Amino acid sequence: MKKTYKITILPGDGIGQEVTREGKKVLEKIAAKFGHTFEFDEATIGHAAIEATGNPLPDESLAKMKASDAILFGAVGHPKYDNDPTAKVRPEQGLLRMRKELGLYANLRPIKLFDELLEASSIKPEVLRGSDILFFRELTGDVYFGERGRKDNGDTAYDTMIYSRYEVERIAHKAFKAAMTRKKKVMSVDKSNVLESSRLWKEVVNEVAKQYPQVTLEHQFIDAAAMLLIKNPKAFDVVLTGNLFGDILTDEASQIAGSMGMLASASVGDTVGLYEPIHGSAHDITGKGVANPLASILSAALLLDISFGMKEEAETVIKAVEQTLKAGFRTRDIADANTPAANILNTETMGAKVLEFI
Repeated sequence: MKKTYKITILPGDGIGQEVTREGKKVLEKIAAKFGHTFEFDEATIGHAAIEATGNPLPDESLAKMKASDAILFGAVGHPKYDNDPTAKVRPEQGLLRMRKELGLYANLRPIKLFDELLEASSIKPEVLRGSDILFFRELTGDVYFGERGRKDNGDTAYDTMIYSRYEVERIAHKAFKAAMTRKKKVMSVDKSNVLESSRLWKEVVNEVAKQYPQVTLEHQFIDAAAMLLIKNPKAFDVVLTGNLFGDILTDEASQIAGSMGMLASASVGDTVGLYEPIHGSAHDITGKGVANPLASILSAALLLDISFGMKEEAETVIKAVEQTLKAGFRTRDIADANTPAANILNTETMGAKVLEFI
């Protein structure tokens, strides 16, 4: 019997709800084209879940995700909480709990550079051309999950940056295995000249590297890596780093692709995988229909490839995005002064163009 693949759609907040709608349409089109059976369910998280249940990650949502084969996620966040640092319940709590409960310890962010968008970046095209980077960001440790609090009557705050050996080992193995399928280069990014947790990170990465003698390992401090990423992005192939540093570097790398609206990501562990655009909930454009859905669509391609092993299907989606861009169609975040007004599409019509090319 043919397998039925269960996919949880997790729209979340803001434009997450708009772009995941287009990502789902792409998955439906792929299922029809290739004869697959995809069964979809929807769950809530973040501000939307707080408004409905008071909980940023309801148990019902978590149960749906655990029962699925893959998750297509939008974003969480709302200005209501951004402007109130005293709020005890926050959308991001649902995100962190989801990562812990599902064991999503590895965040993969491919920096896919489309030639048609070289001019969309603020970096010179001759610096960008040929860049191809795959980030491995550890996702369930570091300062985001360490002990935190306040003391001295609330006048002193602290957050603990913490890593255990096994946390570094498991993501390092994923990075080195990926490097074996690429240029056999890994750059590990830390701050071991200052931080003890980074010294452990470097120590463990060096030990893991011995099991992959074909791979060249390079170490960079986070500040140097941030500078080099803009100066010479072609120097990077597979990048391995911790949660905090990875958060910063991958957002910086969005400028290589021209827009955060173009970058997909995968959060994986040893069971279910979660796929999402790297942009946030972007409430300043929510409801205006102008959000770029391509990152969500490319996240759907990652889902097909990584969770389902459907490489031809994933490549079909990527090629459809490439053809859409080659045909001159843009959303406003990736349009330039030479883009005809008729070619600047909204969220839904951009998604429809990709479907046409599929």
